[in-house]
Order: sequence, then C-alpha cells, then structure tokens
Amino acid sequence: MAEALSVMPAAVLRNLADKLYEKRKNAALEVEGIVKQLASAGDHDKVNAVIDLLTTEYTNSPQANHRKGGLISLAAATVGLTNEAAQHLDRIVPPVLNSFSDQDSRVRYYACEALYNIAKVVRGDFIVYFNLIFDALCKLSADSDGNVQSAAHLLDRLVKDIVTESDQFRCTLFSLFSYMLLCMTILCFKETCTLVDMWISVCNLHCFIPHRFHFLIFSIEEFIPLLRERMNVLNPYVRQFLVGWITVLDSVPDIDMLGFLPDFLDGLFNMLSDSSHEIRQQADSALSEFLHEIKNSPSVDYGKMAAILVQRAGSPDEFTRLTAITWINEFVKLGGDQLVRYYADILGAILPCISDKEDKIRVVARETNEELQAINADPAEAFDVGAILSIARRQLSSEWEATRIEALHWISILLNRHRVEVLTYLNDIFDTLLKALSDPSDEVVLLVLDVHACIARDPLHFRHLVVFLVHNFRLNNSLLEKRGALIIRRLCVLLNAERVYRELSTILEGESDLDFASIMVQALNLILLTSSELSEIRDLLKQSLVNPAGKDLYVSLYASWCHSPMAIISLCFLAQTYRHASAVIQSLVEEDINVKFLVQLDKLIRLLETPIFAYLRLQLLDPGRYLWLFKALYGLLMLLPQQSAAFKILKTRLKAVPSYSFNRAQLNRMPSGDYYQFVPQMPDDNHTEEDGGSSYNGLNFATRLQQFQQMQQQHRVHTKSRRASRSLSTSLPKEAQKEEEPHRPQSTDLNVPPSRPRRNSGQLQL
Repeated sequence: MAEALSVMPAAVLRNLADKLYEKRKNAALEVEGIVKQLASAGDHDKVNAVIDLLTTEYTNSPQANHRKGGLISLAAATVGLTNEAAQHLDRIVPPVLNSFSDQDSRVRYYACEALYNIAKVVRGDFIVYFNLIFDALCKLSADSDGNVQSAAHLLDRLVKDIVTESDQFRCTLFSLFSYMLLCMTILCFKETCTLVDMWISVCNLHCFIPHRFHFLIFSIEEFIPLLRERMNVLNPYVRQFLVGWITVLDSVPDIDMLGFLPDFLDGLFNMLSDSSHEIRQQADSALSEFLHEIKNSPSVDYGKMAAILVQRAGSPDEFTRLTAITWINEFVKLGGDQLVRYYADILGAILPCISDKEDKIRVVARETNEELQAINADPAEAFDVGAILSIARRQLSSEWEATRIEALHWISILLNRHRVEVLTYLNDIFDTLLKALSDPSDEVVLLVLDVHACIARDPLHFRHLVVFLVHNFRLNNSLLEKRGALIIRRLCVLLNAERVYRELSTILEGESDLDFASIMVQALNLILLTSSELSEIRDLLKQSLVNPAGKDLYVSLYASWCHSPMAIISLCFLAQTYRHASAVIQSLVEEDINVKFLVQLDKLIRLLETPIFAYLRLQLLDPGRYLWLFKALYGLLMLLPQQSAAFKILKTRLKAVPSYSFNRAQLNRMPSGDYYQFVPQMPDDNHTEEDGGSSYNGLNFATRLQQFQQMQQQHRVHTKSRRASRSLSTSLPKEAQKEEEPHRPQSTDLNVPPSRPRRNSGQLQL
C-alpha cells in the first residue's frame, strides 16, 4: 500500500472519489499516465500495488463515488499498460465483474463502461474470463435501469466481435496445444536431456511465448452448463441475449456447438412460443441453422435430442409442434438405425400429430409415420415391440379417428413382422382391441377386425376371440345392434365363414343367458340369410340332404338355432328340410307366438320375397314334390294376423302359384271350393322323394325336433320365472303391458275385411 501511495499523488486519490464525474475522469487520466510510466520502466510490482490500491480503497469502498472512481481508474490503468495489460488482468477484471451486481445502478453502468474499455485494450486476452463476463452480461441484459441495459448491450456487441475474430479466438483454442507442441519439439532435439533439463528448457522457452497463453484457454465444456442453466429464464431480454450468443458461438469454426446442442436444444424450442415475435424468429433461425448443420454432419448423436423433440411435439403451441415434428422427420430420415431404441417415444409423438388441426403438421406427421413404418427393425437390435404396442394401444383411446386408424396399422404391421413377439403381449392389448369394436368409426372397426383376424390364425386365439366377442355382445346390447352385422360379416371374410359360424354356434348352444342367446341367434340368422359374404354357407346348407358337409353344418347350427323358432324355420327353408319345418311350426304352442315371434315372422316373410329365396319360390311350381313346403308356408300363413302386411304378402305369393302345376291326381283329391281354404293332403313319412330322398332319415329329424322342443321349454320356463319375479317386486309398467298385446300394424285398417278371390267354374284361381 505504501509503495502505491508513493507514486500516487494525494490530489489524484482525492479526485477519484469526487462526486463530480469530470474530476474523477481527470484523475483517471493521471492514473493512466502513472501506470504507463511504471510499465515502461518495467516496474510491474508497483503497477500491481497501484491496482491493489484502486481495488481495495475504491472499488470495494462502501461509498458509491469511490466505487465509480475506482472503476474508471482500473480501466485507465489498463489503457496505460497497453500490450502488458494481459499479465495484470487477474487483478483488474475480477473487481470490475463484482461491480456488475452493485446496488447502485450508476456503479453498474460504470462497471460496463470500464470493462468495455478494458476489452478494447486486451481484446482476446480476457477470454479466460468469458464465462464470468457472459454470466454478468446475462444478468445485466434484464437490468431494471435502461442506461445499464444500453451499456451492457454495447459491451455485449464488443465481446461478440472479439470472439468472432478468428485469429484471436483460434489462438485461445489452440494455445495450450501449441504450448505442449513446442515442449515436445524441445524434447525431440534434446534426446539426452534429463527431466530437470527439460523443465529448464520449457521455462526458458516461456520467455518467448506471449504471457497471455496462460490465460487464453476457452473451455466450451465449462461454458455449456452456464448456458444450459440460463436457457430456462423467461425474461425476453435474457432470451434475446442467449439466442444471440448461441448464434455467434456457432459461427466460430473452432467451436463445436452442434456437439453440445442437446444441452440447450430444449431451451431454444421453449423460445419458439415466446410472446415476442422477434425472439421467436431468432430462435427459429438458430434452430434452422442447427438442423442444416445436422444434415451435413457425418456424425450426430440423434438419441440425446429425440426425447426433447418428442416432448416438444406435444406442445400446445402450434409453431413449436410444427418445428419439433419437422426435426423428428429429418431425424428418422437421417439416423433411422440410431433411433431404434427411441421408436416408441417417437411414435407416441407422431400419432397425435397425424390428427393435428394444422394441415402442415398433419402432412409432416404422416410422412414421418410412413418413414418409420418403412424401417424394418429387428427386436434383437434394441427394437422394443412391447413399447410400440403400448403406444399403439394407448392411442386407440384417442378422440381422433385418424390417430386410432394409424395405431391399428402399427399393430397390424407388428403382427406381420414380429408375430411371435406380439403374441407374448396379447393379454395387454386384447381387451383394448375388443373395446375398439364399439368405435363409432366403421373404418376403425374394420381395421380392428383385421387385427383380430390376424391374431386368430391360431386355433387357440381364434377360440379366445370368438368367446370374448360373444361376451362383449352379451354385456353391450348396443354393440350387437349397431356393429354386430359388420363385425360378423367381416370376420367371416377374414377367417372363413363356416369356421366362424360353427364356433359361434358351439358357444351359444351352452349359453346360460337364454334371452341373449335368442337375440344373438336371430342376428346371426339374419346375417346368414342376407349377407353376400355368406353365400357359400347358404349354398352348402341347400345341399344338407345330399351332401355330408352340408349335413354336418346343418346339424352344427341347429343346436344353437333352437333358441329361436323363427331361426330354426329359416334354417329349414334354407336347407330345404320342409317337412321338418312344417313339424316345427306344428310344435309351436301359445307361449311361443308372442310379439317378438310375429316380428321375426314378418321379417322372414319379407325375406322370402328376396332373390336369396328365389329357388324356394320356384319350387312352388312343383307341388307334387314340395307339398311339405306348401304346408309349412300355409302354417306360417295361419300364424299371421290376417290384417298384417306379412299375411297379405304370403297369401299373394301362394295365390300366384299356377293351377297347371298340380297333376290330375292331386286335383281329384282337392275338395271343391277355394284352394286357400284347405291344406293339401301330404304324403306319408316313407316318401323318398320329399326332402332329398334317402338322406332324410340320415339327419334323424325326430331327435332334432325333440332338441328344439326341449330348448323352447327352457325358454318358456325362463320367461315365466322372470315374469313371476317381476310381479313380486312391482307391477308391470305400461310399456311392458303394451308389449304383451298382439301386434297390429298401424297401416292396416282393421274394419276392412280381407278380400276373397273370385272363382271361375271348374277351375281354381291360384
């Protein structure tokens, strides 16, 4: 301290603490001259003493004016040192940096001004303090005082200029390497030197190496954590400052910012949703530049950035989502193999974006999805089939149809490529796939069925599927009503119609819920009679009396079809077992003929008029061979209310049978009067032509009829039991009472008697 006071006039020291700026400035100029003289004389010890005095008595003083004078004088001392300032920076820069956090805004302002002047003198020599300067500038960029902000921005621009001076900054990166290289050169020329000799040589060489080489080692590894810590700051001024520095450092050829991109990538994406358009634009520009570098880089660690992109792809901000999905798209194209372990996460980000409200996002997401599907990864190479299935299963619950469709496509792809692995996770996805059958979209339901069909190639899984399907139909009546036909028809196409119907029949035969079994059988019967997909089954059933395969199918369906009288009658008409159909009709009792029965009968009568039953209508032209068909049809006619539309339809059809179709013997047996008032006399049970001749007895219709009667008796008991339990608890509601009333079509006038056909003498009008 005394050494410094000996060279510093008292007036100078006094003026440095004056409240007037001009006096402090003049005093600083005198400090500059004093330091310059000391440096010229090579008296660096006194220079250090002066700097220590300025630091201790002024920059660290509790008086604001002292601190201001100290900062100005330190900058002046640096100017006085000129080329020799680098070796004194460790005494000059720290007190200036400490002043950046001073409570007095004017002190902070003078600190910016002082460091600005210091930087202009030493240029790249102060890079050793880059992290500290960066941290200080980051804080000052959001300073509450506008003047301090302006001063910080000026200093920031100067520091950026210094950093981008290629020669200076390249020197900072390679200074240590160069120093070591020179040492190794000495050793090469002094092979015989000892370790002590080598050290002496290095120390001697030090005299020829600029002193700043000790300081100019910029560590990007130490800087990145500081940058990463600041990236989450929301202040717009700080964000602008950070983006600016990222861009500057990335432009320096010797700094590999791309290698550290994962450390601050999330922060850049976070800025894309900033309220300031300028910040968003700067962040987008920086990201675009990095993406361009990634495309041209031979080696990029895509994996570390994948998690960040996946998270940002779900951002509520549209621009952030678009940028993230664009990056993912490029990553999948450029580094597909490297991303194998991240496929599930990437897929989880892509699938929701496929249904994004923004068209651009949807397009990029679909393209990325197709790229991902084209990569045939191997489970042995970290490809996690279970994780992909989990994502697809989760997306089946998405509110967006397009996403659910693509999720099903993924399950289908995995089944085709990695069937064994997928089946090990079947328990995890099966229930979800079954629930998807209730999806409001027909396209989704069809795709679900495709997946189910693919799973059900194995007999065990086929049985599992049908059992669960029936179970779901039982629990969800609306599913059977709205989707039942679609599901059954599609499964018949995919898994063989006969196989599906046989399995369903086996399950329904032992169904304990008789009401559900009846409804299910009626639905299956209607599908059987009307669907083009089941035409082969219908053709096979038509040959039941002459073809063993048809007979076997007939018997297989018969057991479960017994749950519904109308289904059995329809099956008999289809199989041309007309005599048995007539016997079934004759076996019906009063309890069987209710509203539901009449509704089903009405549907059957209308179906008889469709092309499917054209063969049956043509058989009416040969009553000699198909008299049991006539009896069955007349039996149905007798069950129908005369005023119903179905009665008129069937009566008109029977009336259309021409009289010439009866032979003379049959006409002689007919009593006089209207043909419609009698039932033709049938041949006996030994007739070999009716119902297929000798094959008739092979089907053992007596056993079949007994089976039908027993099942119907169970239904009657079940109905009575249900009504009894209902009457014990409460009386029947009005709706139920109305249901028990006979069905009368609204369009029929009950006061108009049915028309009678006119007869000509000696001839029946058919």
